[in-house]
Amino acid sequence: MTQLSISMPPALQTWVDTRLSEGSYADAADYLRDLVRRDQAEASGDRQWLKAMIDEGMASGVIDRDPRDVLDEIIDEDPDLRA
Repeated sequence: MTQLSISMPPALQTWVDTRLSEGSYADAADYLRDLVRRDQAEASGDRQWLKAMIDEGMASGVIDRDPRDVLDEIIDEDPDLRA
C-alpha cells in the first residue's frame, strides 16, 4: 500500500475528528479510504448512466427535423420545462 500525506484546513480537520469520534472509522485513513471508495462507486454509476443514455439515443435513430422544433414539441408536452 502506498502512503498519502495531505494537509487540510482546521475546519476540515475538525470535521474528520468529529466523524472519528462517532466511532464509525478506526482512524482518519480509514475514513478517507471510505470516502474515496464511495466516490469511485458514484463515478462508476454516473458513467454507466451516461453510457445507457447515449446508447438509447443512438438506438432511437436520427430525425430530419429542426432541433428547435423538436424541443418546442417536447416543451409543449410539459409546460413546466419552459424557462
